[in-house]
Amino acid sequence: MSSMPHPAGPTADLVRPSLAGLIRLNHPASGIGLYRIAVKAVESGGYLSRFKARGMEFAESRPYAPGDDVRNLDWRVTARTGRTHTKLFREERERPVMLSVDYRAAMWFATRGAFKSVRVAQLASLLAWSASHHGDRVGGQIFSDHGCSEFKPEHGQRGVLRLIRQLAEAQAPALPATASETVPATAMKHLQQHAKPGTLVFVLSDFRGFDAAAQTALSALARHSSVVLVFVYDPLEAELPKSGHFRVSDTVRETAFDAGRRSAERWRAKFETRRGALERFARGRGMRWLECSTADDPLAFLQRSLRASSKTR
Repeated sequence: MSSMPHPAGPTADLVRPSLAGLIRLNHPASGIGLYRIAVKAVESGGYLSRFKARGMEFAESRPYAPGDDVRNLDWRVTARTGRTHTKLFREERERPVMLSVDYRAAMWFATRGAFKSVRVAQLASLLAWSASHHGDRVGGQIFSDHGCSEFKPEHGQRGVLRLIRQLAEAQAPALPATASETVPATAMKHLQQHAKPGTLVFVLSDFRGFDAAAQTALSALARHSSVVLVFVYDPLEAELPKSGHFRVSDTVRETAFDAGRRSAERWRAKFETRRGALERFARGRGMRWLECSTADDPLAFLQRSLRASSKTR
């Protein structure tokens, strides 16, 4: 299994991504296998994909048959004819791939590996390069506590470079206390509005603050696009050390806590409750759910996750 290129120094690309480091991911990204997706052939010659559009475009409708994906039902034809119909799709040369990257203050943190902000930048870059290698257009958005930068999908390296330059040039947040709680919902609504039907969408975040409004926008997006939620977390968020007194800082704020058995159990339960609710939400609406620790190697994680999910979908 491949691994990430080594950074230039002992702390390089651990607290913030470098443009050179994100560019170096171009070559290893070719081995990710972004499109190892099971495709089911149907009798008319069209194709129904787990990703609604691995380069799939609408071809025609036909009467529903047992085994058809109910998410592909053609409700307009069904209403007009009084008989349930299924949409069929045919392969097209390309599709847009959009990456939504969370750069809010809480992402500039880690106790192991690299900051969550670095990991989402690396994951987004690998996915963008992989899409470019397949001839797809790359675009997306980067949202922080104070706004959202958006990029229209473009062909070739141009779309990738535009995205990763913004990821590398972003400054660490200085005043998280002034952050708007509506940022996730606003970003997801923009994503829903700009993603054309058939777009492959990756949202890379720790999903803090993804309230009902944000989830509603994601649900609407998933009805016409293939959505993959990539949950990035630090090991400390999932489980406290066995015991001891600890101080933690995100470069702006610092806190101290004692880790005892009961505290650790409550901590773990709280994390699992939030994680489980997010996963159930995603899977219940036909989205794919991936989990990446800040201690994981991003390249190996994507290779492993996409290969495993292609066997189970």
